[in-house]
Amino acid sequence: MAELLIENLHKRFGPVKAIDDVNIHVADGEFVTLLGPSGCGKSTTLGAIAGLDQPTSGSIRVGSKTYFDGEKGIFLPPEARHCGLVFQSYALWPHMTVYDNVVFPLKLRKVSTADCKRRVEESLALVEMESFQDRYPHQLSGGQQQRVALARTLVYQPEILLLDEPLSNLDAKLRDRARTWLAELRTRLGLTTIYVTHDQVEALALSDRIVVMNAGRISQIGSPQEIYTRPADSFVADFIGTTNFLNGDVVGAPDSDGQTLVSLADGQRVLIKSDKRPAMGDKVTFAYRPEQMRLAAANDQAIGGSIVEADVVSHSYVGGRWQIGLSVGGNQIRIETPDATTDRQLRLWLPVTGGILFTERNHGKSH
Repeated sequence: MAELLIENLHKRFGPVKAIDDVNIHVADGEFVTLLGPSGCGKSTTLGAIAGLDQPTSGSIRVGSKTYFDGEKGIFLPPEARHCGLVFQSYALWPHMTVYDNVVFPLKLRKVSTADCKRRVEESLALVEMESFQDRYPHQLSGGQQQRVALARTLVYQPEILLLDEPLSNLDAKLRDRARTWLAELRTRLGLTTIYVTHDQVEALALSDRIVVMNAGRISQIGSPQEIYTRPADSFVADFIGTTNFLNGDVVGAPDSDGQTLVSLADGQRVLIKSDKRPAMGDKVTFAYRPEQMRLAAANDQAIGGSIVEADVVSHSYVGGRWQIGLSVGGNQIRIETPDATTDRQLRLWLPVTGGILFTERNHGKSH
């Protein structure tokens, strides 16, 4: 195992900045996920670590070994990096058995026959596939193929493990089971791991830290809880979890407690506490997670929050609960409730604390 240090990394494809000044430090044994939408630069960053893409500038070091240094002209080929890479497509040899697929990297390294057998058996046992040694890839399910691909990577004991959306080809239920199994495996291995995905649930469930990327740049690095509860900007808030955004104008500048009064487009007012200090008249966006909001009865008071009137625009049953689409001051939001409703208008309670305030200048959500 080893720590990974990426400094001032850039990668251009002509005029396009695929990676734009990326800096990441991954501690020894840490599991870090690169998360973001398609085209954000996460797979290009992974490819640069693996040696599949040569960056334009910057540096990549793993432990005491320099993988890439633009200034010094260092670029180690993939076979010299001792990285373990699991592709999205698994890339198993179709004409080889499970055993032959897994042993292949060891034969390339001229490992003795006795050691090959022992290490293949250990790797297959680690991924719970030891009884499938004589099968061919077409005789395995997608989840089983994914485990074989991982065993083939682990068999030569890499310094660092790189996983490129390894669960994306699985159906929803199988992906959920594979995620649980992968979480257990990472705890047992303690191997420095970089995981690439666009699936926020995978990132939140598996990671020690998450690197959220957008347009080739890092938007935020933090623990899953930090990313979810304290997003750095509205892009991160929008990409991680379900977020309801409301737009308005500041009509009451922050008081000594940091409480700001915001007027929505229809004149309704919301009080929100934040460490931001917008000025009177500033246009702002503020966000709430669905679990922070609740429906208010006719006689409820706005204690500890604000109550606004909302028009019902949709409702759908999503298994054990109803998802209700609402229009509030020209903003479309969603809440979930265990009860169905036939009302055309509802009262919605929004807490003073817990919401996230963004000023217009850093507002850049993707939807």
